[in-house]
Amino acid sequence: MSSLDHIGINATDFVRTKAFYEKALAPLGITLIMEYGKAAGFGRNKKPDFWIGEGKTSFQKAEQLAPITPVHVCFGARSRAEVDAFYAAAIAAGGRDNGKPGVRAEYHPNYYGAFVIDPDGHNVEAAIHTV
Repeated sequence: MSSLDHIGINATDFVRTKAFYEKALAPLGITLIMEYGKAAGFGRNKKPDFWIGEGKTSFQKAEQLAPITPVHVCFGARSRAEVDAFYAAAIAAGGRDNGKPGVRAEYHPNYYGAFVIDPDGHNVEAAIHTV
C-alpha cells in the first residue's frame, strides 16, 4: 500500500490540462475515472489517486489562485517500455522535455525515469525501480 492515498494539483485551463493527462498517462494504464465540474481524477483499477482541478477549492483563498506553484509528481510505471511510451505521449500532447527516458544512477542503479513539464509548469515523471 502506498503512503499517499491521492494528490491534487491546480490547472489554469482545465480542458487543456485534462486532455494532456488523458494522453500522457494512457501508456501507464492510468485513465480518467471521475470528473466533477472542473476537477478530474485519474488512476488505475477504478481508484482516482491523481486529481487536477481549475479554480478555487474550499481551502484556498482567492489570492492563492493567481500563481501556480509548480510541483513534482511521479507516476509508477510497470516497465521501462511504459516509461518510454509515457514520455513520447506526453511530448506529443504538448509537454516539454525535462529529462529523456534513461537510467538515473544518481538515485540508484535500477532507477529508470523520464520527465516532462506539463502545460502549467508542473514537473511530471514516470519511473520504475527494477530492471
